[in-house]
Amino acid sequence: MLNRMALPIAERWFERKRIGDDITLIWEPHADPLIRCNIWHLRGRDRDLLVDSGLGIASLKLAAGDLLRKDVVAVATHIHYDHVGSLHEFETRVVHRLEAKQMVDYREFASLYAGDFPQDWLESMREQGYQLPEILVEAVPEGFEIEAYGIAAAEPTRVVDEGDVIDLGDRHFEVLHLPGHSPGSIGLWEQASGTLFSGDAVYDGPLLDEFQDSDIPDYLRTMKRLRELPVGVVHAGHDPSFGRERLHQIIDAYLALRGS
Repeated sequence: MLNRMALPIAERWFERKRIGDDITLIWEPHADPLIRCNIWHLRGRDRDLLVDSGLGIASLKLAAGDLLRKDVVAVATHIHYDHVGSLHEFETRVVHRLEAKQMVDYREFASLYAGDFPQDWLESMREQGYQLPEILVEAVPEGFEIEAYGIAAAEPTRVVDEGDVIDLGDRHFEVLHLPGHSPGSIGLWEQASGTLFSGDAVYDGPLLDEFQDSDIPDYLRTMKRLRELPVGVVHAGHDPSFGRERLHQIIDAYLALRGS
């Protein structure tokens, strides 16, 4: 196993890009694409929305402090470790009811070493095009101990389910329960603008449905539901954003792959 000292020091852990007037994409460029989560910040009139929070290797709240001018509603689209690493840093923490208890005493899989993943899962990832290095980060912040990496527990302050609403004052996002990738996967849907924050329910890359907590029949139902949604743009948990035509292509390919 490689020693962390072989890794260079990352002077800057997060990068960001402005997407329109009120949305900013934040990401961790030194993380392998498999665990490089899209972190979305959206500025509302009364409060801000943060969709997912990355690996927790460095402080997201500190790095994004200039963006976070109001109270922040931090939403976890699901609790896989690349999406909840900094959730504990925020006062308002939103998780679906099916995964809320796991965040209180976090014991889910979390590792920066590819060798810690089950061998059959690694082989499946490689078949889908993920060429995983031994260490899933190419650099680390100063003083970071890679061997001690883990996810800080974070008790949700709000537990949500299908149909609940995240209210920013001038914008309102409906919670969609989108199981399959994980039992409590959710999306945030703004019908007025046709905007969907989809988490890992759908993104423009190989869709992962073979985790221990995944369920392919649920995923099929989620895909059929999303195909009927009048989407304008999808801001996903990984990879670039896309529109409705690409959404249909991704869904149709998945349905054909899984035989429905």
